[in-house]
Amino acid sequence: MKTLIMSALMLSSTLGIAPAFAQTNSTKAIKNIVLVHGAFVDETSWDGVAAILTAKGYKVTAVKNPLTSLADDVAATNAALDAQDGPTVLVGHSWGGVVICEAGNNPKVTSLVYVSAFAPDKGETISALAASGPATPGVKAIRPDAKGYLTIDPAVFPGAVAGDLPKQIGEHLAAHQMPINHTAFDAAAEVAAWHDKPSWYVLSAQDLTLDPHAQAFFAERIKAKLTTVDGSHASLASHAAEVAAVIEAAAGAK
Repeated sequence: MKTLIMSALMLSSTLGIAPAFAQTNSTKAIKNIVLVHGAFVDETSWDGVAAILTAKGYKVTAVKNPLTSLADDVAATNAALDAQDGPTVLVGHSWGGVVICEAGNNPKVTSLVYVSAFAPDKGETISALAASGPATPGVKAIRPDAKGYLTIDPAVFPGAVAGDLPKQIGEHLAAHQMPINHTAFDAAAEVAAWHDKPSWYVLSAQDLTLDPHAQAFFAERIKAKLTTVDGSHASLASHAAEVAAVIEAAAGAK
């Protein structure tokens, strides 16, 4: 992951983001950013984005979701939000989009950012949403273990989830997956904070896990400000600078 951080920082430099400008800009913006990871990975999936934002003066917190249930992940996220010292931008990747739909109701949250993420409405489940369209290669490769925890077939993971990352990184992620309890995908959303909070969406056009057409549907339904990147489901890592820029836009919005 350290390689990813350095790559992201180098990319941000090539985009002409000067430290002086970043400090001036961030003084007018919300300072607190809370990042929520998706299924099968942990909070280090946000390392590249977190490094960029931290270097610009933001206070960045990456939540470590237990992935044991939707309620547990929401509780972990709310704990992180409660620890913030003021208004906060809440960001979710993939499954994390479901989590921020609920935790986004926290009064400290001013805006929501979805990155290749589900954005269910109240009463919807991920299982039902996924079944409403054709299964992607990533979804087809999900396997349960004896206790009902889910992972993606390691042979499929690098290409289906992280196709635009170096092969060795995809293989490392595949071998060190964080299983998610299958019941999480069957839990109905009780809150859809996007009805009340302004939203941004980063759509990954080459995503082989969450269909880009589904992402477009979510973005349109929640009336999000949309940015499209030519990336895989792991665009939070492969397009860290672009994702960080969207989060900055949410932080600076009036």
